[in-house]
Formats: sequence, C-alpha cells, structure tokens
Amino acid sequence: MSVQSGERSALLSWLLIYLKGVCMGAADAVPGVSGGTIALITGIYERLIGAVTAITPGRIKRVLGVVVPGRRADAVAAMREIDIGFLLALGAGIATAIVTVMRVLHIALTEAPVPTYGFFFGLIAASAVVLYAQVSLDGPRQMAAAVAGFALAFVASGGSGGAFGHSPPAIAVAGGIAVSAMILPGVSGSLLLLILGQYEYMNAALNAFIDSLLDVAGGAPPSVVVESGTVVVTFMVGAVVGLFTIAHVVRWALEHYRRATLAFLVSLIVGALRAPVVESTAALVESGRSWTTELYGAFVVAAVVGAAVVLLVDRYTGVIES
Repeated sequence: MSVQSGERSALLSWLLIYLKGVCMGAADAVPGVSGGTIALITGIYERLIGAVTAITPGRIKRVLGVVVPGRRADAVAAMREIDIGFLLALGAGIATAIVTVMRVLHIALTEAPVPTYGFFFGLIAASAVVLYAQVSLDGPRQMAAAVAGFALAFVASGGSGGAFGHSPPAIAVAGGIAVSAMILPGVSGSLLLLILGQYEYMNAALNAFIDSLLDVAGGAPPSVVVESGTVVVTFMVGAVVGLFTIAHVVRWALEHYRRATLAFLVSLIVGALRAPVVESTAALVESGRSWTTELYGAFVVAAVVGAAVVLLVDRYTGVIES
C-alpha cells in the first residue's frame, strides 16, 4: 500500500507541474503577461531558473551517453542534474497551452483584430504600470537603460514586421529572444515577438503546422507539412540556441546590473505599446477599412479588460523585486 501511495503521490506531483506549465504557456502565448510571473505565483520560478541554467553542452553530451551501456549511470546522473523530469513535464504543459491558446488567438486576430489588439494593449500597459513601481530610475545608468529600452521597442514596433522580415535567420533570432523572455518575470516572449513583427506570422505558421499534421494523419502526403514545418522548426532551433546564449546573458545582466537591466526590460514594455496600435491599423488597412468611433470604443473596452487581467494576476504575486 505504501508503494502505491508513493506512486500516486509522484504522479500527482508531475501532474501539478504539467498544469503549472499549462498556466505558463497560456500566459506566454499572450503579449503582456509573462510566463515567468506565473512561475513566481505557482512557486516554481527558482527551480525553473536552476534547471534552465544547468543545461550545458557538457551535460547534454553526458545525457546522450545513455545509449552506451557503460555510460548509462553517468547519463542518468546528468539528467538529474538538469532536473529533466521537471523540464519535460513543465515543457509538455507549456506546449499544450501554447498550441491551444494560439489557435484561439489566430481566430480572434482574423475575425476581430481591433478588440484583440486592444486586449493586448491593456495587458501591456498594465504590466508596465505594475512593474515600473518596482524599478528604480535614480541614477544615470538606470535612466540610460530606460531610454534605450523604450527607444528600441518603440522604433521596432513601428515596423509591423517589414524591417525584420520572415527569413529563416530572422525567425531563428526571434525564437532565441522569445524563449529567453519566457523565464523572466514581467517580460513576455509573445510581447517581444509582437515588437519584432513576428507574432501574427508565427501564430499563423504554428496553426498551419498543426493543421498539416492532422491532414497527414488523415491520409494527405507528408509534403504538406514542409512549408509550415520549416518555419516552426527554425523557430525552435533558435529557441534552443537561445537557452544556451541569450537566456544566460540576461541572467548574468540581472545578477551584475540588476537595476539597469530591469529598467531596460520594463521600458521595453512601455515602448511596445505602439505595436498593438500599429498592428490594428495595418489589419484595418488590409481589410479596406479605417478607424471609426465604434472601433475606437471596442479597442478601449478590450484594453480595460486586458488591464484588469494583469492587475488580478499582480494581486497574487510580488512580481519583480527591485
């Protein structure tokens, strides 16, 4: 009975981690709310950071040795060092949520782009207000970082994807930047994709990839997966590289220049407020419409709802310590 009880307890523990991953993925699929913040709320942030930063080329090499009989014990030890069970359960939850939420958002962006982007605007604005209360701007380094963050996001947000394009290198870089943001409380990977003009494109590519996989399962030729699959795989490759590079650089910056880094990151969010407005306008132009009083009202109402969501989340977490 004690063995069965222990197995049930372990299964419940992994299920809870999976569900926490679902919450993180749902948050990171929407620009403005950070999966890192959800990790803080659910009490797994430190474990997540420890597991991600424990992934090194050396440990990966040891893990791959599991196929060699004489190296299996060392491979298992390396898996424990990077907390692989935790990462797999959490990653499965994140992937489940992202696929599900992205499909809903793809429909929303297609059918009602203005209120959807208005919702994003409210999420971003409220996130900036909440986080700025925790950031110190009392020195020249912090002020310079804040100006740089705002300027970078504001300029990039105005490109609507045109400046960066959707070439494989641009998609890979976007993947690396997005995954690094996923582990930061306050900064959403989807927000950075929105700034880079890649959010709607990657949303559509992911949904096309899922649809093509379903088509193949239904008897369609595998070739239907190639186009969208190439985009998704390129993004994922960039994300993996980002784990070894950008995420570690950001962690280093937070450890050594915490106040300036936070000022830069939060100001990045403020500058990104331009993105939902630009994207809304672009969507209206593409459909042959223009802004009207009703559309302005829908944008504002959706923004209020988005802001309320962030304030509700903030009520249950300390967000970022200054």
